[in-house]
Amino acid sequence: MDIETLYRYCLAKKGATEDTPFGEDVLVFKVMGKMFALLFLEERPLRLNLKCDPARALELRARYAAVQPGYHMNKRHWNTVVLDGEIPIAEVKALIDHAYDLVVRGLPKRDREVLARS
Repeated sequence: MDIETLYRYCLAKKGATEDTPFGEDVLVFKVMGKMFALLFLEERPLRLNLKCDPARALELRARYAAVQPGYHMNKRHWNTVVLDGEIPIAEVKALIDHAYDLVVRGLPKRDREVLARS
């Protein structure tokens, strides 16, 4: 999966925005100001940090060597996904969807309503 595909997929999420608060080499994707994904632009193979349900995070780490505890993140709630081809593209997209949905579910009701109307 290449940078352009990841970029377009993350930004296609309803209300998604991008930012570079950690420097120009880390692209952060947010919804309503809350992070759901971080893309390390200079890493090869590409690395993507994704928010994840803690139980699912452990399951993914056991299943894939390319899924590791989140680099520089709360390792209980974040995974680093190494995009080396081990994980099918459809599964990577599902992990992005899960991260986005997890953040949206955690938003205050007022923010979820604003997002739904946008």
